Amino acid sequence: MDLSQYQIVLVNLDPTIGSEIKKTRPCVIISPDEMNKYLRTIIVAPMTTTSRKYPTRIEVKHDGKIGWIVIDQIQTIDKQRIIKVLGRLPKPEIKELKSVIKETFVD
Repeated sequence: MDLSQYQIVLVNLDPTIGSEIKKTRPCVIISPDEMNKYLRTIIVAPMTTTSRKYPTRIEVKHDGKIGWIVIDQIQTIDKQRIIKVLGRLPKPEIKELKSVIKETFVD
């Protein structure tokens, strides 16, 4: 499976512990392509349809539904957890995602 940054993939996140985001759900790949190509793990931000507006959540429309990319639940997963590729984030959302990641973790 060829995986690239900003693709939306369906991921089985179970088993989880405590407040970790659960279930099989869409996630956005945020790790760079160099990592995605050579490592057996990738870094993803899960998506959810139930959220409130938080500074670390980005509203997106995917699959005809309004959802959120949950930056505060970023995680490294083994590629075996990926069920299939669902699509790709549009450019405006990629730009917002990069900005929120930078604001949250860098600035």
